[in-house]
Amino acid sequence: MSDAYAPLADVLERLGELTGRPGRLPEVLDVGDLSYRTGIPAEVVCRLLSGGSVPEAGLAERVRQRLDFVRETRRRPDGKRYSLGELARIAGTSRQWLSEWRKSGMPSLEHADRLRRFFGLPAGFFTADEPEALHEALQPVLQGLEAQADPLLRLRESGLVRLAMRAPQMNPRQLATLADLAEMIIKSEDADVPTGRG
Repeated sequence: MSDAYAPLADVLERLGELTGRPGRLPEVLDVGDLSYRTGIPAEVVCRLLSGGSVPEAGLAERVRQRLDFVRETRRRPDGKRYSLGELARIAGTSRQWLSEWRKSGMPSLEHADRLRRFFGLPAGFFTADEPEALHEALQPVLQGLEAQADPLLRLRESGLVRLAMRAPQMNPRQLATLADLAEMIIKSEDADVPTGRG
């Protein structure tokens, strides 16, 4: 297995431990969602989740495939597919340039980034190789499963356990004040989180 697969292999091993399904992750993870978020075809996601490898595609081929994937999977608000002209406008370029990009697979960074931001795609969406893209997409899945397996993990990592260790030295009023402060912070953060897609 090449170095490109090593970080993914580590995540897959941990996910296998957390789910109790090592080597059988396509049975328990949302393959369709992972495909949608990475631009990797579902059958390739399944192969990678099972610990397999895929033929290495050149950058131009990968960029072209991801652009076509976006065009096939992202829809306008009316449910219709975006035309090449619409994608060109989103990218801030001409339809001719976009057609040339599809042929050559080599966009300008600025135009690719405009498309990426418009569709809410992760950084490196058009250029990341398959193991790298899947590794990044699995990070929130891994964090969620780890939080379920150990709800106190994030508190320990953030140093709040040290604060809890001081609780025996605090009086009831101090403890209540601390709890109120924590609730205020959580509520203010929740109020700052935007809802819906921008």
